[in-house]
Amino acid sequence: MVTRTPRTQRPAGPPPDQAALREAALAHLARFSATERGLAQVLERRISRWGRRASESGTDASEIAEITARLMPLATSVARTMVELGVINDSSFAKARATRLSHSGQSRRAIEARLAAKGIATSTVSNVLNVTLGSDERARESELGAALVFARKRRAGPFSVASPDESADRQKNEQRLLMAFARAGFARDIAMQALTTDREEAEDRIIALKDAL
Repeated sequence: MVTRTPRTQRPAGPPPDQAALREAALAHLARFSATERGLAQVLERRISRWGRRASESGTDASEIAEITARLMPLATSVARTMVELGVINDSSFAKARATRLSHSGQSRRAIEARLAAKGIATSTVSNVLNVTLGSDERARESELGAALVFARKRRAGPFSVASPDESADRQKNEQRLLMAFARAGFARDIAMQALTTDREEAEDRIIALKDAL
C-alpha cells in the first residue's frame, strides 16, 4: 500500500497591496494585451487567490472577508492607472481584435458581442466598428468578406468540394448552411450572397477584406 505524504500548505503571505497589484498588472501587460476591465478582473482573481490560501492556512474567515473587501477596489484603481499611463487603451485593443476576428470569418454582430464581453464600453465598441469595419456600403463589403471566410472554413458555396450533381438534397443542405450563418450572426441576404458568389470573386473579396483592415 502506498502511503501518500500530506501536501504542505502554501503560506498565504501578506495580502497584495497596491504596489504588489501594480507590479502584477505590469507583469501581465508585458505578456498579454488587455482591456481596462479585463486587467481589473486579473487583479481581482489575484486577491481572491490570496484569500483562498489564507483560508487554507487557517486565517479567520471574517478577517479574510474584511481584507478582501478592502483590496478589491484597488484592482479597479490600478487598472485605471494603467489607462492613464497609456499602457491600456480599450479602443486600440478593440480595433486590433475586431480586425483579427473579421479576418477569421466572424460577423460584425459576433465581434460586437465578444468585445462587449471584454468589458469595453458600448460607445467605444460602436465607434471602433464603424471606423474599422465601416458603415453603410463599406460595412456590407466587410461583412460579405467575413461571410466568405466563414464559407471557406465550412467548404460551402464557392468553396464547396461537391459538384451540384452530388447534391440530391440540395435545398436541405442550403437551409442547414443558412442556419449556420445565422447562428454566426450573419444576415440572410449576406449569407445568400456569400453562398452564390463564384470562386474567383470570393477569393478576391477575401483578399480585399484583409487589405482594407
